[in-house]
Amino acid sequence: MNIMAPNPPLSTGLVLSAWLGILLFASVFDAAAATLERPDDSLRQILIEAIESSDSFSDRFDAEVWLTDMSSRLQKRVKDPEERLKILKTVHYEAGRADLEPELILALIEVESNYDHFAISSAGAQGLMQIMPFWLDEIGHPDDNLFHIGTNIRLGCTILSYYLKREKGNMFKALARYNGSIGKRWYPNRIYRALTRRWYKQ
Repeated sequence: MNIMAPNPPLSTGLVLSAWLGILLFASVFDAAAATLERPDDSLRQILIEAIESSDSFSDRFDAEVWLTDMSSRLQKRVKDPEERLKILKTVHYEAGRADLEPELILALIEVESNYDHFAISSAGAQGLMQIMPFWLDEIGHPDDNLFHIGTNIRLGCTILSYYLKREKGNMFKALARYNGSIGKRWYPNRIYRALTRRWYKQ
């Protein structure tokens, strides 16, 4: 008679290791939030100038084909066509203003908030590009609303552009700094994976 041997009990060490692995996995994916690093004086001034600029978020676009293409890609994530167009116009304008690729910003927003402009992370980061509220205090605009699409994307693009200059054009390092995971590649890899799969122009 073939009697199945009972499964041996898991050791305390194995159980602990499994739980640590789960917690580490969760923390990595919860860490997709704007950097906790406080701005230095230079970045603080750039942010003040950006947020106080009187130019329009959506005055200039010559990219009707781009907007149509990206709107169709974004439709599943943002059902409301007016909100979808507002996000795309703002991304297109603010990315250009900050000398960034708009498709990269679309990928970053996907990773950060999955296009929920009311998103709040466990660390307290807010909005589409997951900006920490202390940034508003740092630039003297504590009453501004990070859930406002234009405000959030303008600050996010300005911060990323500053980090790109600080990292001498190395976008991998700039993205890691934006996320607060300097020296690690998992966050930039997630951005570029989303960029390649969904947002690069065909």
